[in-house]
Amino acid sequence: MGISIALDGPSGAGKSTIAKEVARRLGYVYVDTGALYRSIGLYAYRLGKKTNGASEVVPLLSDIKLELKYIDGTQRVILNGEDVSEAIRAPEIAMAASGVSAIPEVREFLLDLQRNMAEKYNIVMDGRDIGTVILPNAQVKIFITASAEERANRRLKEHLAKGQEISYEEILKEINERDYNDSHRAAAPLKKADDAYELDTSNLDIDGAVSAVLGIVDEKMNALRPAPKMAPPVNRFFYRLVRWIALLILRIPMKIEHEGLENIPKTGSYIVAPNHHTLMDPVAVSVKIPNISAYMVKDDVFKVKILHILKIFHAFPVKRGTSDRSAIKTSLDYLERGYNLTIFPEGTRSKDGKLGAFKSGVVFVASEANADVLPVGITLKRTRLGRKHLIVRYGKLIPYYKVKVNSMSSSELKHSRDIILNEVKGLIDE
Repeated sequence: MGISIALDGPSGAGKSTIAKEVARRLGYVYVDTGALYRSIGLYAYRLGKKTNGASEVVPLLSDIKLELKYIDGTQRVILNGEDVSEAIRAPEIAMAASGVSAIPEVREFLLDLQRNMAEKYNIVMDGRDIGTVILPNAQVKIFITASAEERANRRLKEHLAKGQEISYEEILKEINERDYNDSHRAAAPLKKADDAYELDTSNLDIDGAVSAVLGIVDEKMNALRPAPKMAPPVNRFFYRLVRWIALLILRIPMKIEHEGLENIPKTGSYIVAPNHHTLMDPVAVSVKIPNISAYMVKDDVFKVKILHILKIFHAFPVKRGTSDRSAIKTSLDYLERGYNLTIFPEGTRSKDGKLGAFKSGVVFVASEANADVLPVGITLKRTRLGRKHLIVRYGKLIPYYKVKVNSMSSSELKHSRDIILNEVKGLIDE
């Protein structure tokens, strides 16, 4: 199961707008459950049925086929082959949706579709009973609300922007009626889950509301993170000593400078993801990190027998260009035992000094281990005297949930790779 963020709240509280932007920033799939109920309401409305009557709506369900498709990152709702994404936004369909959503058989009809989305993807789902009924085990639950007057003002602006003539009084009346219907229906009434955060957006603009939601997500996901582990103290002392000796030796032929030391976590295991310039990079990067690091190294290195000594320092081979399950298993084992893991996402050293494309291995491991990622940028310069000058910059830790993938689709993998790549790129002097 992926990571699920459930946003509940009354009509007009801004859930959909907030949820879309939160999903975009996290690279998650946005699931607009209200659109599903609106689609059934639209179908019944077009046939002239009473949308608040089970006897008229339930027989229609067998004729309804609903799909959610994502085109250019935007959710589209397909009803029996027709894209109804715009048609379901009409004011009269909002009331029809409120009617059909109170029918238990309709909610049951849509339950599997919604839960299947949560199984396949990391999602942000908004509605009225997501945290209480649809996804009771969602990692993050937020109840978004605002005063009825503020919600009416927002809806009025939306309708006017679309050229739809409707009065503020009509909208306020509809909102109050829908609030009553939604909170008093027998099936899955609108209410805040016991373990949900309540966020009042009455005095927040969209950016402020999105930032507040992302802050809550960060707090909740950090609380769910396993207790930090560290490699054994004796081993840490030995490796720290070896690394410092190696650094002193490295400083003879080159100048080495470290920046962003405040960003290095003092405890816990995580993935270290630097770009790759020189053979000295592993030592130059790890010497300032308190914990011991294991190193994923291309298997060609171990064809040179003398380099098998690297295994003493927890270097292990990976077959480039393949899905090397053995290397991933070894990676997970090291992280589980409290070691850091250094992966060079480019897969090889840069020959021209430019940042290359990142491979998906770092994303696979981070997702499997729920491991945070420490981006590191390495810049190689020359001093005035022609001496090599290596600058190592440590960036801010990327939380695991921002790069975690669930479906392993190419778009998900690319999004997560790009998050890491862009952070590393920002640390490099181009």
